[in-house]
Amino acid sequence: MLASSAVLRLYSHTLPLEIQLIRVRMDTNQQQHDEYELVMELSEKDTLFEKKKKLLEVKGFDPNGKVMIKSNCSVEMLNSVFEEMIQRARIIHSDEVDLYFGWIDAAHPVGFCSQRNELESLYSILSLVNKSKSNDQQYQPKVFQDLRTATLDLIHKFGDNIKEDVKLLASQNLDKEKHLLQWGESNGIKSRLNIANIEGAGRGAIASEDLEVGDIALEIPVSVIISEDVVRKTSMFPILEKIEGISSETMLLLWSMKEKHDINSRFKTYFDSLPETFNTGLNFGIEAIMTLEGTLLLEEIVQAKEHLRSQYDDLIPSLCKNYPDIFPPELYTWEEFLWACELWYSNSMKIMYSDGKLKICLVPIAGFLNHSISPHVMHYGRVDSTTNSLKFPLVRQCKAGEQCYLTYGNLSSSHLITFYGFLPKGDNPYDVIPLDFDLSEVDNTDDTRHMSNWSTHMVRATWLSNNHGIFHYGLPTPLLEHLREARGLFSQSSITTQEKLEIELEILEDLQSTFDAMMQNLGESETEPLVRENCDWDVKLALDYKDFQRRIISSIVNSCYTGRQLVEIDLQKCTSSG
Repeated sequence: MLASSAVLRLYSHTLPLEIQLIRVRMDTNQQQHDEYELVMELSEKDTLFEKKKKLLEVKGFDPNGKVMIKSNCSVEMLNSVFEEMIQRARIIHSDEVDLYFGWIDAAHPVGFCSQRNELESLYSILSLVNKSKSNDQQYQPKVFQDLRTATLDLIHKFGDNIKEDVKLLASQNLDKEKHLLQWGESNGIKSRLNIANIEGAGRGAIASEDLEVGDIALEIPVSVIISEDVVRKTSMFPILEKIEGISSETMLLLWSMKEKHDINSRFKTYFDSLPETFNTGLNFGIEAIMTLEGTLLLEEIVQAKEHLRSQYDDLIPSLCKNYPDIFPPELYTWEEFLWACELWYSNSMKIMYSDGKLKICLVPIAGFLNHSISPHVMHYGRVDSTTNSLKFPLVRQCKAGEQCYLTYGNLSSSHLITFYGFLPKGDNPYDVIPLDFDLSEVDNTDDTRHMSNWSTHMVRATWLSNNHGIFHYGLPTPLLEHLREARGLFSQSSITTQEKLEIELEILEDLQSTFDAMMQNLGESETEPLVRENCDWDVKLALDYKDFQRRIISSIVNSCYTGRQLVEIDLQKCTSSG
């Protein structure tokens, strides 16, 4: 019996599955009165259910999600209903980061949270409206047609504001990729995408034609998806299934290490299309690792590699020694193991099959779609039981020649570098810096000023905030409320305005001191642009990441400094008037 610790933890694309949180309800009596009830329902299975429920209540929305609309309503009423639907959807589709940084109160509308949230919200409304038909299922009431048009207009406007110049590298050989596309077509894959080498992005998927919202960019039959089922048909499975605690992900990883060398493999064309090396953070050299000194990314990479090395030592040598015919030592080296880990980290997807089983899979051709914070594809985690295929529908339009993106999940740049090997373009809302506070002495269980209580706190780039005024400063409200509460601000009923401002000044001074120290730990940026271009890929990526961290921390320091100035002005007014 091999060691029970032989379980590999995979970071596959962590997309939320396409679970319907929204539905329509229209009964006969309502239709007779030309009135419809739409239900935008918050699932009780949502891990943030209580927080979101409070937000809906604060906004005066029915937590059960009922929205009433009449077929003969005025334009003004239609716009009002549409605005309510958008605000509801933003709350329903918010994640922890959206809720933490997106301060919502009764006096202000629920505004833009993030690009992911906005796309998810608009697409959910479109899906709701598309399913809204009368009982005879023959026509859609005009009011829903108008809602559909309004939703599509906003989605198109959103997409039109995202500009990206795609420069194709025609000199790069794409024979292996073309062979894979041909193999896919012969095996039932339907694609409206071409594969290209893109400057600054490597390989990517380009729309071969204009694609609209809801169009299927890619459809993959289940028969060509690589899942745990392929391992069960091999000679290694009877051995692996006896290992206590081994996961299906680990079995797949071991299978792929051998399968890539099998010239008779059914998936040979797929394995031939994969790179010889994956340029992820797991492959960073010594110079790149040293460059990351003072960053969270350094710790993340070191811990990940230590974990992988431990898993390799616990599992592989024993397999090769006891079953050399099944696990040839030359195919199961540390280098081959690391390659397989990078393959599964960067290309695997969580797929819900028609039988309800969730499996980690490799999906040929789909791996060419790169990640974006403003993706075209967001829902690809469930097999269509009617066609027995995996579909990739668009949540926003993609014109011919544009790169078609999907989302790998709500991931920080450090995670994307470690397991995928790139720094995303644009402002990543998930680039947060966690803060460690002792919350044991703070009791805010009865505090109704907050939308919800938080057990952890964080900061991110303050340029992402729209509120830089006094008492906000571009910093997250839950953090500021916690720091004020920790100083007893809310427990003192007779505190004066001057005392409040003095506490506010102390908070900003402490925060600025904390992030000044973080900036010093990062050191100065010393590499000239021309010199950087000549660095190895890993050093360049490490330098880019470190510079980005400097920008984030600098924005926080500047916000604290500017905030102190605002508070000092008000303090002077108090002093002069007193």
